[in-house]
Amino acid sequence: MVNEQDKYWLALYEVPKIGGSRALKLLQKTSLIKLFTSTAQYLQSLGLDIAQQQAFLYPDWHEIEKSLQWLAAEDDRYLVPITANHYPLALKNIASPPLLLYVEGNVELLSKPQIAMVGTRAPSYYGKRHAHSFATELVQVGLVITSGLAIGIDSECHRSVLASKGETIAVLGTGLANIYPKQHLKLAQKIRQQGALVSEFSPFTQARPEHFPRRNRIVSGLSLGVVVIEAALNSGSLISARYALEQGREVFALPGAIDNPMAAGCHHLIQQGAKLITESSDITDELTYINVRTNFEQTDLFNSDPDTVSLPNQIILDSVGYEVTTADLIAERSQQPVSQVLTSLIELELDNWINAVPGGYVRSQRRG
Repeated sequence: MVNEQDKYWLALYEVPKIGGSRALKLLQKTSLIKLFTSTAQYLQSLGLDIAQQQAFLYPDWHEIEKSLQWLAAEDDRYLVPITANHYPLALKNIASPPLLLYVEGNVELLSKPQIAMVGTRAPSYYGKRHAHSFATELVQVGLVITSGLAIGIDSECHRSVLASKGETIAVLGTGLANIYPKQHLKLAQKIRQQGALVSEFSPFTQARPEHFPRRNRIVSGLSLGVVVIEAALNSGSLISARYALEQGREVFALPGAIDNPMAAGCHHLIQQGAKLITESSDITDELTYINVRTNFEQTDLFNSDPDTVSLPNQIILDSVGYEVTTADLIAERSQQPVSQVLTSLIELELDNWINAVPGGYVRSQRRG
């Protein structure tokens, strides 16, 4: 499903350092088409650097055409930019929302009430059994189960939903034309038929380690809460839980045996305030508002005065040096709580204003 403006959204995606939040601010000042049909002087007046100006002036239309052809090849393929009606309001309100989403399958599911289910890639029998039972029971009360198509708990949850004739969303860390892991190709095809596949990456994007934390923020951002079934202390599932907390979502964790290292991450989350769950009602009772649209208000990025729009988290950015700067020092310099600082740092990192390095953060050398 392709429309006339899609090629400009795809071109905007290729502009360096333009994430969803900054795109919304730019579009308060000008139109999408005008960004690609204006002079360098006009683009400079919008605060765009040389590399960004060049990307607007000389898009790689040949590569963009490949994505357009992929979208047009099937009726159930969609490009959902951040201003579209199908773009889920819950996701729009997170720090650094994706500029656009590629979707295969039922695009309407994006805005339905969802619960994320995540966990280890090496689950025990106990973890598999409870992944199955929780997923099965949660879809019976009308929730969409969202996960990341990974080996282990993710795929167990997807399969349980499919077997229960429920609806599930798989968020990928690759392009949708490049399913990863490869052994889940058939599973992805079934999810597409009974749910939806989602990615912020262009269709032919390969797997890269840095893509999967970005995927995790979408998994949690789409959902009312995140259920962690089994996870070690170093599990990527804890990244999803961290994002959930920063996004104001509920975090639920299944306890396990104290000598099971794959339960240590869940126990840590429970110690940190996650809700201990033993049955599905522990989750549903906590979800006061079942409809996503009653939980989130329209983002103020659409309502603010264009003349007063500035870079998000400017105070935090000003506190990060070109030398390694710790989060505690950033909090001290900015006079903001560490929890707020960490949330802001994630947004700035995802928009490429800063880089995370051993020991802290540094300003991106590619900025300004």
